[in-house]
Amino acid sequence: QVQLVESGGGLVQPGGSLRLSCAASGSIFSIYAMGWYRQAPGKQRELVATIDSGGSTDCAESVKGRFTISRDYAKKTVYLQMNSLNAEDTAVYYCKMGISTWYKKDDYWGQGTQVTVSS
Repeated sequence: QVQLVESGGGLVQPGGSLRLSCAASGSIFSIYAMGWYRQAPGKQRELVATIDSGGSTDCAESVKGRFTISRDYAKKTVYLQMNSLNAEDTAVYYCKMGISTWYKKDDYWGQGTQVTVSS
């Protein structure tokens, strides 16, 4: 069974920074994609940033220049460094990984971590 556990969320003042982490565990053969999504109250879940197995990254226009996605493949962990946070970044942040186990290939989600930007 595969599990994704997120950490690093919290309350931060506008202009501040946070670093989110998401670690996968279980019977994992390989991880072919990693990403972060977020969902603000009353809004649909949206893509924040992704990183593929080759290390190529992409991110939403709203976070370009402020957020950076990275990974430690050996630790099965993906990170999201968030700088210059503003109130519009307030949301529950979810990690997602495309993972191959011995019996299937599927997408897995973390439980979500709350990020609140407020003075």
